[in-house]
Amino acid sequence: MANENNATPAAIRALIEGELATFLGAQKTYLQSIGSELTPASDALSSFLLDGGKRLRPLFAYFGFIGAGGTHSPEVIRACASLELLQACALIHDDLMDGSDTRRGKPAIHKHFEKLHSKESAVGSSVGFGQAAAILLGDLALVYSDLALHQSGIKANVLPQVLAVHDEMRVELMAGQFLDVYEQTRSSHTVERAMTIARYKSGKYTIERPLHFGASLATTDKDHLAQVTSHYSSYGLPLGEAFQLRDDLLGVFGDPDLTGKPAGDDLREGKRTVLVAMAQESMSAADIKEFESQFGKSDLDAKGIATLRQIITDSGAPEHVETLITNLTNTATQALDTTTITAEARQVLSELAIIATKRNL
Repeated sequence: MANENNATPAAIRALIEGELATFLGAQKTYLQSIGSELTPASDALSSFLLDGGKRLRPLFAYFGFIGAGGTHSPEVIRACASLELLQACALIHDDLMDGSDTRRGKPAIHKHFEKLHSKESAVGSSVGFGQAAAILLGDLALVYSDLALHQSGIKANVLPQVLAVHDEMRVELMAGQFLDVYEQTRSSHTVERAMTIARYKSGKYTIERPLHFGASLATTDKDHLAQVTSHYSSYGLPLGEAFQLRDDLLGVFGDPDLTGKPAGDDLREGKRTVLVAMAQESMSAADIKEFESQFGKSDLDAKGIATLRQIITDSGAPEHVETLITNLTNTATQALDTTTITAEARQVLSELAIIATKRNL
């Protein structure tokens, strides 16, 4: 790249992929030195990380760095790539908690190891082994995210402020995950609570905090950092919510060939999303009774999914969610109209807003 500060998201994504492959290769060597039995675990985690994903969090971090006045370096690429390891932790644990069988068209990590246990006719419970492996590999990915950041080679004078953002992002993610689990135990549900979960479980750690992470890599000027992170919040918070709302729609209406998840997976898992909360507010008493009788059934078949989809469609909720996505995305892109963020980054962040909210995966 002649001028890497003008690099495209595709070019930066390729660099991130390369750093992840290098890091995971080194960690595989280390794990194998402990014991050859760890090879399947290392291979599974590498496959999970390298065989799919749009790398949105590292991309937002990188262009957040450029937007705050940073200059490209391999060390910054490595630091931004560490966020994909945090994402892997979240996804592996999320699939286990939700009971999802697949991820990106392949068996989820807990299912992968459950099948491996069965194939080897190993002693004990295949289900239990798969669940334990997923917990441990998710934890390992979380440790790796720290390790990759510390080994990135970023300047020592910015590391404390980067770590502060990194810590806050992880706390918010875990808080959102707990709120999501807790919400499933409630007898009543509201759009407001669903939006809070969407914000913390996905929105903030996908866009706003990675942008802050990138900005903290770029400058130690406290005033400039405060200004640019404020603009990033005005962009990142509404866009993060729009991102999760798109995910809600895909979880119910998405094409399995594009999403890599079974049709209507959120309906089978009983996810209390903003879409579902909006729909329930507008359902008739008969529709509510029918919906609740099937929603969250693990053996929900194609006919049941079609019925629940129709009830949600008849409520008008999908149209309301689409309108909300459009409005939130417009609010986000309008926040980029500032010279505090570099022109190169503003252009790319406008493009990433479309990628984040129009995606199929």
